[in-house]
Amino acid sequence: MSNLSRESSSASCLLCPQHCLLQPGQAGRCHTRENRGGEIVSLTYGEAAAWNLDPIEKKPLYHFYPGSWIFSVGGFGCNLSCSFCQNHEISQQRQSGQRVSSAELALRAKNSLGLCFTYSEPSMWFEMIRDTAPLIRAQGGKVVLVSNGIISGRFLEELIPWLDAVNIDIKGFSEEFYRHYCGGKLSWVLENVERLAGRVHLEITTLVIPGANDDPEEMAGLSRWLYDLNTPLAWHLSRYHPAYRLSLPATERKTLDQLFKVAKEWLPYVYLGNVSGGSTTFCPKCSEPVILREPTLVNRLKDGNCPKCGLKIFGEFK
Repeated sequence: MSNLSRESSSASCLLCPQHCLLQPGQAGRCHTRENRGGEIVSLTYGEAAAWNLDPIEKKPLYHFYPGSWIFSVGGFGCNLSCSFCQNHEISQQRQSGQRVSSAELALRAKNSLGLCFTYSEPSMWFEMIRDTAPLIRAQGGKVVLVSNGIISGRFLEELIPWLDAVNIDIKGFSEEFYRHYCGGKLSWVLENVERLAGRVHLEITTLVIPGANDDPEEMAGLSRWLYDLNTPLAWHLSRYHPAYRLSLPATERKTLDQLFKVAKEWLPYVYLGNVSGGSTTFCPKCSEPVILREPTLVNRLKDGNCPKCGLKIFGEFK
């Protein structure tokens, strides 16, 4: 049982700011939480939608133990309904998954960097994260979250002490984009990025969709906002491909290159995803390539420092 409800026959799920008001027997928009007798319970506790051993760069996390592999797992469901969702098979519906315990997840993660909660929206699997993360930490592993950033602040605060690294999707930089394409609010995400800044290793991803969130002025605004957080981070600008309910053509490379230049005016660590040639880490001071990722990963850092000028590079390294 969960304590994420108010006392009444109908109940509001308080886990995320959508605050779904549910009648008895009704599930929320995330498909994972239901009102049972006035109490909000998780329908997916102990049930995994997918798991795999992944490169940490796939999350994407480029400055967190690059070259490492991490056991990755996700449950069903999401509290957004993005028309371009690339994992809609597991995020937009609930199916029968693989039964698994926190102890089994910890065992599966033992010979990797740790455990990454990912694939769908992991915050909808809040209780599994809460119960599993201490087991991962106890065996010396790292706990990673790849999230849309939409969770009520009080519950994120409960998780933060157990999180080592987080990648947050900032899907666009306008409330209109979030309303039209995602069914959520930008402000919810920005509030939680501010909560995380300086407390965990932080990287950001934005899927660049032509005509939707690719306005250079808007992306310059997001660049400035990330800069004003005054905390080191990396920003991944990823190429969109048609998926789920959105059939717009794939993002042109010239658009990504233009936005890369806009972002680099404010941020030292910017990458292009889902295209070739955008994954190298350069030293912000002398422009030396310090981590190459194509065709294979080559880490040229010396104790986390640039081998040419000695500048400390943002991140956690072996």
